[in-house]
Amino acid sequence: MLLDSQGRILLVRYAAGQPNAGDWWLPGGMLDHGEDPCAAARRETYEETGVELGSPLRLIGLDHRVDVCGTGPVLDCFFDGGTLAEGTPIRLSPEHDQYAFVSLEELQDVQTAADVRTLTALHAAVTSGTAVCMSEGEPV
Repeated sequence: MLLDSQGRILLVRYAAGQPNAGDWWLPGGMLDHGEDPCAAARRETYEETGVELGSPLRLIGLDHRVDVCGTGPVLDCFFDGGTLAEGTPIRLSPEHDQYAFVSLEELQDVQTAADVRTLTALHAAVTSGTAVCMSEGEPV
């Protein structure tokens, strides 16, 4: 999760032809074989936004999902990527066609790839310095 100086969340929109086309979500993705979650977060963020994450990354959330598109269980790891300096350039990958910084209030009006409660819980974890455990996107 990357924020701007106003505490808004950086979201990217999946481009046409992608799974979840038209939906907005956090930059990120799957682990490569042998890759650890922090390295994957750095790689995916760079690939999808052109932003290089600093060190160390702080884990802000885990989400267990029982079955994702018939592939079986998934454990999502979420990290605090920090606050971007004003004017930081965002370079989108071909997977995405737009980006936006979205406030918590604006999230209700955005078509997200998963439940808004997930983003709200993660934002609270970032701003409070805590972490959240979730199941199917819901804090437990």
